[in-house]
Amino acid sequence: MTSELNTTNSRFRGPASVLNEINRLGRHFIGLLAVGVLIGLACLPLNLVDRIQEWLFDFLPTTGQTRWTSIGLLIAMAPVVVMPILLMLQRGPWRGGAGSGIPSTMNALEDPSLMPDAMEAGSTLHRGILWSVATAAMFPLGREGPVVQFGSAVARATQKRWPNWMPALTERQMVAIGGGAGLAGGFNTPLLGVVFMLEELTAEYSIVTIWPALLVCVAAAGFSNLGGEPIFGLGLINVYAPEKEQLMLAIPIGIAAGLVGGFFNRGLVWTTARLSPLVRQRPLRTGLCLGAALSLLALLSWGTSTADGEALVKQLLERGLPELGSEHSDFSSGIVSIWITVVRVIGPMLALAPGVPGGLIDPSLTFGAVLGYTVCAVIGFSTQVGVGLGLAAGLAGATQLPLVSLIFSWRLVGDQQLFAGACLTAVIAAYTGRLVSRTPVYHALAKLQRAPRL
Repeated sequence: MTSELNTTNSRFRGPASVLNEINRLGRHFIGLLAVGVLIGLACLPLNLVDRIQEWLFDFLPTTGQTRWTSIGLLIAMAPVVVMPILLMLQRGPWRGGAGSGIPSTMNALEDPSLMPDAMEAGSTLHRGILWSVATAAMFPLGREGPVVQFGSAVARATQKRWPNWMPALTERQMVAIGGGAGLAGGFNTPLLGVVFMLEELTAEYSIVTIWPALLVCVAAAGFSNLGGEPIFGLGLINVYAPEKEQLMLAIPIGIAAGLVGGFFNRGLVWTTARLSPLVRQRPLRTGLCLGAALSLLALLSWGTSTADGEALVKQLLERGLPELGSEHSDFSSGIVSIWITVVRVIGPMLALAPGVPGGLIDPSLTFGAVLGYTVCAVIGFSTQVGVGLGLAAGLAGATQLPLVSLIFSWRLVGDQQLFAGACLTAVIAAYTGRLVSRTPVYHALAKLQRAPRL
């Protein structure tokens, strides 16, 4: 009888209990909101630095119709000077800031004993500075590595500092949420951050983490966008394409981008493994060689091999590739397109393999967009549709993350009419990329980072 009475009383809480529960939930809501705001503010400087590339890109003869200017040549030759400096810093006092940031975060999520070193404030700051210098020098790399690591570090530090304001989340869950929020803040896409957390960082579906992650990601994206990454940064595709035609285009674009993405995956991992001992033993000489190679690619590609690729994709949507689409030089236009695809694959590998902080999302989106553009130009279909499908395919082929790729392509071009085609393209590309490289690229790099150094 007494137990039944206690059960009944627990079901009908008094006003004090209800107020305590509201107070607890309110603190948790404010705490998560504060975490998102702090992550957004941490990503804001990186977003502002990233915009430098778009301004510098205008000085390059990327259309193939203009000549190199003195400023353009200085931009193209910058890696020769900057790469050795970065590798010397990474080999010496800023050793902890080397690398993308995502592999170290994934290793820390798998082994909690690595968490303090991976989330250390000094190495986090060094990684951001190294990436900023590389970005200003127009290195062909993205920024998801630094922003994911920034987000994870901020989330962990906030939970340590104010544990009573956080929900009942473990350190691992909080770090994963912060990593997704960093991606959301870096690219102004809240849903992308949540899906990346689920699809890559945790590989598990849990309401316990999804709800807090949504709140943190929304706050991070909102505050990092103050002068940073705009919504639909590449524009809007307003071309009607029936679903049947989209699905037909998805097959060649998905296969082509999946193959290129798979080889990019394998090539990046292989090059990273081969360059690691060289960077440790001879950072200056290795940096000079890699910097010279990046500059040579820039000179031989009208500058299209430089930067993260967003400015080049905008050019695809507005003007097209150099000479591509000319009525009098179809063969040369095809050669130009293939060459630009090649340099957009080789360039990021040379920049990322020695451990320069950065990311491969933007480079993957770019070569996918070029391939999609080319396929549609060859068959005489709208090249804008090709770019929209190619964005999703390139990223899915390289990362084997079709959901992340689909959401990302929407954020860049903002056309949900391509839903059917983008879905199929991303899935085909992910499967094709997996045939070429069985291990997803971030997992392969994380495993490589755990390997003992000789």
